[in-house]
Amino acid sequence: MTAAEEDRQVEPVAGPASRQPVLSVRDLRTRFRTPDGAVHAVNGIGFDLHEGELLGVVGESGSGKSVTMLSLLKLLPMPPAEIVSGQALLDGEDLLALDPARLRHVRGAKVGFIFQDPMASLNPVLSVGYQLTEPLRTHLGLSRRAARRRAAALLEGVGIPAADSRLGDFPHQFSGGMRQRVMIAMALACDPKVLIADEPTTALDATIQAQILDLLQRLRRERGMAIVWITHDLGVVAGLADRVMVMYGGQAVERADVRSLYARPQHPYTRSLLRALPKIEGGSRGERLASIPGQPPTLVRAPDACPFAPRCAHAFARCHAENPALAAVTESHEVACWYDAEAGVPRAA
Repeated sequence: MTAAEEDRQVEPVAGPASRQPVLSVRDLRTRFRTPDGAVHAVNGIGFDLHEGELLGVVGESGSGKSVTMLSLLKLLPMPPAEIVSGQALLDGEDLLALDPARLRHVRGAKVGFIFQDPMASLNPVLSVGYQLTEPLRTHLGLSRRAARRRAAALLEGVGIPAADSRLGDFPHQFSGGMRQRVMIAMALACDPKVLIADEPTTALDATIQAQILDLLQRLRRERGMAIVWITHDLGVVAGLADRVMVMYGGQAVERADVRSLYARPQHPYTRSLLRALPKIEGGSRGERLASIPGQPPTLVRAPDACPFAPRCAHAFARCHAENPALAAVTESHEVACWYDAEAGVPRAA
């Protein structure tokens, strides 16, 4: 690790003193080997996740959101992916150091994952019932009959009617919204402590999206599950998350409780994202949405300067020379920026 990388090591904002994190991630770095060189997709990500908490992870496509979470469970193809460094503690176990057999158990029993495209994630030649009962028999040791009963109860719990009669159906026999519900049921099958949801409502219409959001909020309250919600939709995060981590260029540029982030965004990138949201009230008819000029970084080399600097209207010489670390602006709000957006001047050294 270079001296510049060591300087960037920071501890995430701590949760309440009385609560230990369910999942604690430190200095996660992932890169991909390509013919053109290494792509540094994740660069020093760290966060804590507490019981019953929902952490929203936001940023545009290519910011490293999904790769970060897939890295934690080693769900990336290796090679070309390579986890260079990091620690991810769950119940005292480092997920990144587990052997393949133990990690397979953790994936099913302790961490659930809802993928963005259920049709690509569900096996098209296996019945939904088989795909639900297999982890129940493997991880919980249930008999075939007990696993079937629990599978039917899981489908009923996520709002699929006549659940028992649908266990023999195949994924193509379900609508898009119903397939996503099946994916949620599979992710919840073994009562995981942590649920990672990777843009699970992106391909659904607004009505089904609202139903899925309500369902996950209910299950979170009932089970006390900690949830990581990956999305590019800041509107969804506003009504869903407790805390938000904004990612850009493979790193966290802002991290805060949801009220603070929306009331007082500190990073120019976060402010640009919020300005790009359509306004229901107060906007003029025909008013154009704000956009962020320029292109995201290619990350073909490790960032040694602020990755947002080429697109930032406030960038100055230091932004192009040094990569800022996350620094606390309040007890629950951190930002990685050399510019004080509220004061309108560079931050003091």
